[in-house]
Amino acid sequence: MRPNTALKPTKPNGKSSGCAGNWNKRNRSLPMLNKPGHNKKTELLAPAGGPEQLTAAVLCGADAVYFGAGNFNARRSAKNFDLDSLKEAVAFCHLHGTAVHLTVNTLVFDRELSAAMETVRAACDAGVDALIVQDLGLARLIAQAAPNMPIHASTQMSLHTLSGVQLLEKFGYTRAVLAREMNAEEIAQVCRGTTMEIEAFVHGALCMCLSGQCYLSAVAGERSGNRGLCAQPCRLPFYEKNPQRCGLSLKDMSLFSHIDQLRQAGVTSFKIEGRMKRPEYVAAAVTAGRAALAGKKPDLETLQAVFSRSGFTDGYFTGKLGPEMFGTRQKEDVTAASPALLKDLSRLYAKETGLVGIRAKLESRAGKPVLLALSDGDGNCVSVSGNVPEAAISKETTEEMVRQSLGKLGGTPYHLEQAEVCLEHGLAIPVSELNRLRRDAVEKLSAERSLPSAVPFCLPQEESLPLPNTAQTPQIWVRLQYPGQLSRDLWDQVQRIILPLDQLAVLPVTGQEEKLVAQLPAMLFDEQTIMQQLTRCHDKGVRRVVTGNLGGILMAQQLGMQVIGDFGLNVTNAQSLLRLKEMGLSAATLSIEMPLSDCIAMPPVLPRGIFAYGRLPLMTVRNCPAAAENSCRGCRGFRRMYDRRKAPFVVDCGGKKDGGKSCGAQIYNHLPLYLADRLRECRGLDFLTLYFTDESSAQAADVLREYQRGGRRENMTRGLYYRHVK
Repeated sequence: MRPNTALKPTKPNGKSSGCAGNWNKRNRSLPMLNKPGHNKKTELLAPAGGPEQLTAAVLCGADAVYFGAGNFNARRSAKNFDLDSLKEAVAFCHLHGTAVHLTVNTLVFDRELSAAMETVRAACDAGVDALIVQDLGLARLIAQAAPNMPIHASTQMSLHTLSGVQLLEKFGYTRAVLAREMNAEEIAQVCRGTTMEIEAFVHGALCMCLSGQCYLSAVAGERSGNRGLCAQPCRLPFYEKNPQRCGLSLKDMSLFSHIDQLRQAGVTSFKIEGRMKRPEYVAAAVTAGRAALAGKKPDLETLQAVFSRSGFTDGYFTGKLGPEMFGTRQKEDVTAASPALLKDLSRLYAKETGLVGIRAKLESRAGKPVLLALSDGDGNCVSVSGNVPEAAISKETTEEMVRQSLGKLGGTPYHLEQAEVCLEHGLAIPVSELNRLRRDAVEKLSAERSLPSAVPFCLPQEESLPLPNTAQTPQIWVRLQYPGQLSRDLWDQVQRIILPLDQLAVLPVTGQEEKLVAQLPAMLFDEQTIMQQLTRCHDKGVRRVVTGNLGGILMAQQLGMQVIGDFGLNVTNAQSLLRLKEMGLSAATLSIEMPLSDCIAMPPVLPRGIFAYGRLPLMTVRNCPAAAENSCRGCRGFRRMYDRRKAPFVVDCGGKKDGGKSCGAQIYNHLPLYLADRLRECRGLDFLTLYFTDESSAQAADVLREYQRGGRRENMTRGLYYRHVK
C-alpha cells in the first residue's frame, strides 16, 4: 500500500525519513561486529519443529527460526510444516519481525530432485528468507532457479576449515553453518578469512559424529541421518570393556556463557539445536540466549531442568576433550522437567509480547479528516483516515491523550517506539475515534507485514548428460591404512594406490608415484601441517589427492594437484557430480548410501566409482570413544569396541594418540563389504575401490585376486547397495 506522503514519520531529529527508514527490526539494537570489512548483525536462531515451537520461538524473541517443510529436511520425524501451511508460518514470522530459514538439508537422489525443487518453489512463493542446504547438486539447481534466494551451507556439509568455507563462498553461498567440533580459535580463524556470514551452534544436542559423515543409523537399520531419519543408535551401549557404557553418547552442548567471545570472533548467527524438542524447551533456550546476548547471566539451571543429558558441555569449544564430555539421559534428567516448570515456561509465549517497534504520526486539522500513519523498521508504512474533528466545546484533544491512545497496543506484535502528534488547537477527537484509527492502522500494517515477498523462481532447462556405458569393466583401486599392506601384486595389478597423507609424505620415492594417491584425513583441523605434508608428496612426484571434505579441495588445488572426491562428499545425484566438476575435481566416489543400481545409472559427467570391499567408515569423530573410556595408553591405532549385540567395531585414530583431536578418528563397521561375487552387476562404473583397514599384505593380496577372478565369502555385508535407505 502506498503511504500518504504528507504523513511520513520522522526520525528522532525531526527530519523526514520516508517509509524505507533504517529502523532496527523489532527495536533490537543488535550489536554490529567490530570487524574490518564486515557489516553484520548478530542473530539468535531458534528451532521450530512444529507450530507450537514456532510460536514459542517467535514470542520469546528469536531473531530468526529454522524449520522443515515436506520430506527434504534433516528432522523428518519432527512435526514440521506441510507446503500448504508454509505460507501461513512465514507470514506469522514476518509479522513479528522474525526471519525464516527453511531447511532443505538432506541428500537427494536423482529421482527426487523434481520433488525437492517443488519444495524450493513453495519456499520462494512463501517468501522465506534463506534455504539451509546440504546437497551440492540441489544447491546448484537452486542457484539456477532462484538466484536471489540466499543459500546457507548446512552443518551437514561438515565445514570445519577456512578452505571449505572459501570454496563455497566462490560458488555463491551466503552463510556457512560450522561444525560443532570446532574450538574457539578455529572458529575465529574462519571468521577472519571470509566475508560470508558464519553461524555457530550455541546450545543443544551433540552428535558423536561430524555432521554429514554418520552412516551408522543407515547401515544398522536403513534410517539415514543424511536423509532426516536418524534412529540415534549412538545413544545405546557402545564400549571397549564396560558393557554399561554408552561410549557414543555426548552431553548436550551449551555455549551461552561464551556468546560474547563468539561475537567478538565474528560469528553472525547463534544457533539453538532442537527441532525434536517440546515448545517449553524452545522458550527456555531462546530466553537464555536473549539474556546472554544482552550481557546478562542466562538461566542455565532452568534450561538444564527442561532437557539435558547429565548436564552440559563446552568441551569442543574450549578444547577440553575427554570422558567428561560424555553423558546419557538419566531418570533425574527426565523428572527435572516438572509440570510446574513447564507451565511457567509456557507462560512466556502465551500472549503477544510486543517485540516489534513502530512509529506513528497523527495529524488533525480543522475541516480535514484525521490522518494516522504507522511505520515499522522494515520499510512498511500505512495510513488511515477518520472523521473531520469537531470544534472543542469543553475540552480539546491534547497530545498526551493521543499518545496514550496510540500506545494501547496490548495483544498485538507491536510497541510504540515514537509518536509524532500534529494538532491544531481547539479541536476535539473522541477517544473512541482515536482507538478505531489505531486498530484500523494496526490491522493494515499487520496485513502489509504478512504479505509474502516472493522470490522469483524459474526451473532451468534440463541439461543433456552422457549415458553410462553399462558394458564397461571398472578399474580396481586400492586404499590402504599403512604402507606395510603393499605387496608386489598390488603394485603391479591395480591402477591407483591410495595411502594416508601423513604416511605417503615420509614414504621413500618408489618410481611409481604416478599410481600413488594421497588420502587426506577425514578432519582437516591442522591445515598448516596438512599443507606441509601435501607439499612433500607433491615434491616427490605424487599428483593426486583424495578428499572427503570440501576444505581439502582448495588445499590440494593450491599445489596444482588433481582432486578425487571421496565418499564423504555425499554424492547422490548427477547435479552433485556436475558441481564437483565445476569445482575442478577429476573423479568421485559415490555415496555409500546409494543403491548399486542408482550408482550404475549415474550419468558419467565425471569418472565415478564406489567402495566395493572393506569395512565401511560409519563415523568420523573428534573425541575418540576408546580413549575416553580407557585413555590412549598402549593404543597402536586400532581398537575394538562393541555394541549391545557384542559386534566388534574397529576404532582407528591413525596412531596419533591425541583422542582424534587433530585429524579425527574413524569407527568402521564390524563386517566387511564384499562384492567380488557381484562384479558383473558393477559394470558401467569407472572404478571400484578396495578399502583395506586392518588386513595384512597377504590378506589384501588374496582379496585382490578374488576381485580379479571372482570369489565368495561368509561373514560379510553388501552395505546399502541392495537396500534402500529411507
